[in-house]
Amino acid sequence: MRFLVRFVVFLLAILAAPAFAQVIDTPIAGRPPIPSATDPENLWYLDLSTGGRVIIWLRPDAAPKTVERIKILTRQHFYDGLPFHRVIEGFMAQGGDPKGDGTGGSTLPDLKAEFNWLPHVRGAVSAARAEKEDSANSQFFIVFDPKLSLDKKYTVFGRVIDGMQYVDAITRGEPPANPSRIVHAYIAADHPPAYVPAPPPAPAATLSPSSLGGAFLTPGTPAPKPASGKTLRAPAVVKPKAKAQ
Repeated sequence: MRFLVRFVVFLLAILAAPAFAQVIDTPIAGRPPIPSATDPENLWYLDLSTGGRVIIWLRPDAAPKTVERIKILTRQHFYDGLPFHRVIEGFMAQGGDPKGDGTGGSTLPDLKAEFNWLPHVRGAVSAARAEKEDSANSQFFIVFDPKLSLDKKYTVFGRVIDGMQYVDAITRGEPPANPSRIVHAYIAADHPPAYVPAPPPAPAATLSPSSLGGAFLTPGTPAPKPASGKTLRAPAVVKPKAKAQ
């Protein structure tokens, strides 16, 4: 009976532990030291239009160049206002593209792949890339449900330790009709302000054919195609292509 009581207490302690305590790695000889999950220099804040702040624990021990890139772009306010342009239920939400169509990136050079031991579990944050392995730049994806088949094929550089409910609320679609957005991105060490909700969108103006000089799209007219360019993607699940399975 006493053993049963101790077991129940132990189980309750685990369930009540802070979120970050469930993602701490065990140090392994030969690997760089694991950064603290409370070190503000390695905490990435994403304030989302879905209603709150997501806190991501960055892992420079596993992907130093990718983490460095995230910090540089964040401090340049690169991510502010960008949409989640590809969001698949039960898989992941992809963002970080200034074009919003999967073909964009920053003006910085592409990164060399840093495939590592971190798994693509729920909350993992990984670098999106094109077919070429060394093509990650600014785009990333956050995993909804475990997808361990992606391990060592995409660079995991962090994990959500708080605010996953705001990730779950990101609008689905490829692309979504009304995409959720990153309102602001911060590094915690820069002492960011508290989360502020995104302002409501301005009402759409009603355009008449005359206001467009007679040139307008009628229902059923194909929309113009985006400019050509490489498409950086998290691995496809619904429509597999390249090496992603």
